[in-house]
Amino acid sequence: MNQAQTIEDIQNFEGKYPKQLWYLSLVEMWERFCFYGMRGVLAFFMVDQLGLSDQKSNLQYGAIQAFVYAFTFIGGIFADKILGFRKSLFWGGSLMIIGNLILAFSPHDLFYIGITLSIIGTGFFKPNISSMVGELYHEKDNRRDAGYGLFYAGINVGGLLGGALCIYLGKYYNWHLCFLSAALVMIFGLGTFIFTKKHLGPIGISPLLHLPETKQKIYEIATYIGSLLCIPLIFIMVRNTAYTDYFMYTIGVVALIYFLFETLKIKDKKAQYKLLAAFVFIFCYFIFMAISEQSGGSLSLFAKDNLDHKILFLNIDPNVVNNSVNSFFVIVFSPIIGILWLGLYKRKLEPNTVVKFGLGFILLAASFYVFYATRFFANVQGISSLNVFTFAYLLLTLGELCIGPIGMSIITKLSPKKMFGMMMGLWFLFSAFGQLAAGKLGAEMSSIDNATLPTKLIAYTEGYKSLALYSLIAGLVLIIFSQLIKKLMAEVR
Repeated sequence: MNQAQTIEDIQNFEGKYPKQLWYLSLVEMWERFCFYGMRGVLAFFMVDQLGLSDQKSNLQYGAIQAFVYAFTFIGGIFADKILGFRKSLFWGGSLMIIGNLILAFSPHDLFYIGITLSIIGTGFFKPNISSMVGELYHEKDNRRDAGYGLFYAGINVGGLLGGALCIYLGKYYNWHLCFLSAALVMIFGLGTFIFTKKHLGPIGISPLLHLPETKQKIYEIATYIGSLLCIPLIFIMVRNTAYTDYFMYTIGVVALIYFLFETLKIKDKKAQYKLLAAFVFIFCYFIFMAISEQSGGSLSLFAKDNLDHKILFLNIDPNVVNNSVNSFFVIVFSPIIGILWLGLYKRKLEPNTVVKFGLGFILLAASFYVFYATRFFANVQGISSLNVFTFAYLLLTLGELCIGPIGMSIITKLSPKKMFGMMMGLWFLFSAFGQLAAGKLGAEMSSIDNATLPTKLIAYTEGYKSLALYSLIAGLVLIIFSQLIKKLMAEVR
């Protein structure tokens, strides 16, 4: 262990990025390959292989994704209080590997078992690597946004590769290979972390070091056993989406009470206002996710049935495009948007974070109006243009780039250090509610059983028009109230 390296040594780095950020981004890249690969095949696999209806598949997709993100809230708390980020990450990664190996062994019979282990694993893995990135920077270090930008790019390289490869292997080769590929890259990601964690100094070590070793071990083992005892519970709830609703609403109320309790415990009014501002961003992210996360559910099924295979001069599977083009656009446009913000900043014209969020929603609205417009490019069989569909994704990605990278960064800036894990967890928990809502919205659009392709086209695109309107309203509200939210944020930008 290179514990001799202090947190000050790490934070006083030269240049634009600390070297530890490259290692963490690489680990996250492989985990996101696994995550986006799975996300991209879920709805398709359930309809094509498990024989579920489009509506049931959308609901199941929403439930699975909701659990993934809800568990990040729980994982964040256990990492903060007991395991520390490193052990939490290792435990989560191991469970994800086992889950994917089970899926690779028997995708049809053991689907829900494999998915359940992946859910718990992601919960322990996901929030902690983001929190470790936050710890690489001093609280007032302006390079933090650039760091999260690079981290976000790493996420999307993984998303691009996983989104394209997993669905391609499943559709054109076999589903065993699809799930095996996700397990193998996760092994690679965990291996990368094991070999590079020595460079993290004290970041992510156990918060219980002040306790006797025996007591530390008892708490840790209890956490591991507790997470395994959740398996049958999650298995039942994922299979029956009505139970998921009860669970999510309960955890939502508990999380809000816990957030209020922790906020009111802080005596500093300014810090309380900052946490309130952080909550506004978290709530906005919930709305953004509910709309944009149609990509894994309704848009995946729309791509499966209602799109041709031509993009510009290429012949390409529309599900491969649906799963990976968002990540491709993020990689291409992320640096361009970063340069644009820097240019505007130098001219003192850069919009503040709240206005950026508002712009993100307006671009999201534009993208769903274009998804709606695919109906005007369809033939009599109900097959529409993949080019128009891809252009809608470009607008969606530009909207996401106004929100995603700065979202995580602003939460760590507005939160006291000892609440990092909980606030990142709350960010992901509200993402879970977004996923649940996305599944319900998608199911609403696909409620006609055995519909013809033209009927499906009309039903889905009508739904996309409504989502565009909701998004437009959210964006305008944010821009109108931006000054008020800015006051709550005090000096944080």
